[in-house]
Amino acid sequence: MDGHRVDAHRLALLAEVVRAGSIAAAAGRLSFTASAVSQQIAALERELGGRVLDRHPRGVTPTPLGAAMLGHAEAVAGELRAAEATARALLGGAPGQVTIGTFSTAGTTLLPPVLAAFRRDHPEVGLRLLDVEPPQGYDLVVTREVDLLVTHRYPGSALPPARGLARVLLRRERFRLVLPVGHRLAGGRPSLGELAGEEWISGSPGTHNRICLEHLADERGLALRVAYETGDYQAVLALVEAGLGVAFAPEGVLGRARVAVLDCADASPDREVHLVHPVRPAPLVADLVGRLRR
Repeated sequence: MDGHRVDAHRLALLAEVVRAGSIAAAAGRLSFTASAVSQQIAALERELGGRVLDRHPRGVTPTPLGAAMLGHAEAVAGELRAAEATARALLGGAPGQVTIGTFSTAGTTLLPPVLAAFRRDHPEVGLRLLDVEPPQGYDLVVTREVDLLVTHRYPGSALPPARGLARVLLRRERFRLVLPVGHRLAGGRPSLGELAGEEWISGSPGTHNRICLEHLADERGLALRVAYETGDYQAVLALVEAGLGVAFAPEGVLGRARVAVLDCADASPDREVHLVHPVRPAPLVADLVGRLRR
């Protein structure tokens, strides 16, 4: 470094560019010109004394220096957004907005009644819902692009580092075994071994529910054959209804599905649902967290 202080806004801009994947995309999101963004990044590089981005035809990637700065950049971006929101609230500016990032099943089962009650009590507040598939989303909370993240952890998977954020276990969702109606084992509590010869329905390799299924099988020395790959639990239930296979599914999505729902004798997986938010959440975010925890 050349002795100059690092400009906070330029550092925050680094986080925007890395997330967007290119200078042009970041400029579009921020309503700047690409030339202006490029000039600010060049000024940041002079302040730091080294390149923060490698430029290539398809966009940009952070250099080792840029990667080392990224966590600081995200934190700075978040504090700047928080400062702007505080000033608007104190000076009677535009009504507030709460942005929630969530995985799909929480967005269809857990959140709608809570958001509806929140809206009735705070009709002036804007609500925004983003589809964020775990383990993604922590960086969005750090930068305050998302005020509250609803995320999960399946058996066999680890939680990401909390990165200085507050993370609260909200609930555990029980998974049930779902079989076609009339299946030969539908009347009892079959073991996973009894189902080893069945065609299974689960996510693609590397997805959370597939990792969970493989973890359960490995613990018992079994090899389960996944014939149909989908991470959409409504599609899972439709395939089971059609008699095409068996699966584990969270209780909250079963609804009126025409399937046999039962317990597995030797496997009872559940997934943890967590709330992630800044350590000092804004009052509206704290209100929403309180409603979800009731």
